Amino acid sequence: MRFTQALIPIAILALVISFAEAYDPNPLQDFCVAIDDLDGVFVNGRFCKDPRRVNAEDFFFSGLNVPGNTDNQVGSNVTTVNVDQIPGLNTMGISLVRIDYAPYGQNPPHTHPRGSEILVLIKGTLYVGFVSSNQDNNRLFAKVLHPGDVFVFPIGMIHFQVNIGKVPAVAFAGLSSQNAGVITIANAVFGSNPPIYPEVLARAFQLNANIVKDLQAKCRPTNHPRRSSRSSSSRREEAEDSRLTEIITEPDREKKAREAAKIGSPSIVQPTQGSPSRSD
Repeated sequence: MRFTQALIPIAILALVISFAEAYDPNPLQDFCVAIDDLDGVFVNGRFCKDPRRVNAEDFFFSGLNVPGNTDNQVGSNVTTVNVDQIPGLNTMGISLVRIDYAPYGQNPPHTHPRGSEILVLIKGTLYVGFVSSNQDNNRLFAKVLHPGDVFVFPIGMIHFQVNIGKVPAVAFAGLSSQNAGVITIANAVFGSNPPIYPEVLARAFQLNANIVKDLQAKCRPTNHPRRSSRSSSSRREEAEDSRLTEIITEPDREKKAREAAKIGSPSIVQPTQGSPSRSD
């Protein structure tokens, strides 16, 4: 019994260590340059190139001096330098981005699922911030940055940057992953493929379903099909869609029915005290 109790702290410590190392693994050699020669096999990260074939080009990228094109809906452009651009970043647990902002442009609310971010502003004026988790009551941490200022966005937190100046802005950011990933909130929620049922989002955001459909139309990439026009959907899938729609919209239908019944029912007026009552 004592032996078993003694093992419990060891087991907990082992779990803590395993979670602490749940992100990009530490290198087990001087370097592990990514290679794409193998097909049909997947690993956590990338395969390593034969060290004898590694050269300086595997650790090099050129072009971060070139401004990105900000002529788009959000007025910003992110130039990413991760393991896809520099194979030598494999297993290193770091990457880099350049962010260009048009006047009043923004890098809209997004999150990096696999890395924290540290941003330094080079030019312009930015309003930046992140929102903490539900457990922390979704507090907003925000600052106005000027050239030379640095701000950190913790891993997984929804964050944003907005150029509040009349001139273009430029920032560079480091991320604690060779491939931090990015989830743009609006695109993920309203532009998913296939779309999330509008009734689900309408209730979640307390919006009219037609407004949700309009947002989905705006956020949906051109190569994403509409749910109702999926050519590959079988009859079984369409029947399942119809059944789910009925289930999801049932509370709204019941609510509308109750409201209609309330409006349609005649109100009974009680005679006031002292008023003559009608007798047949």
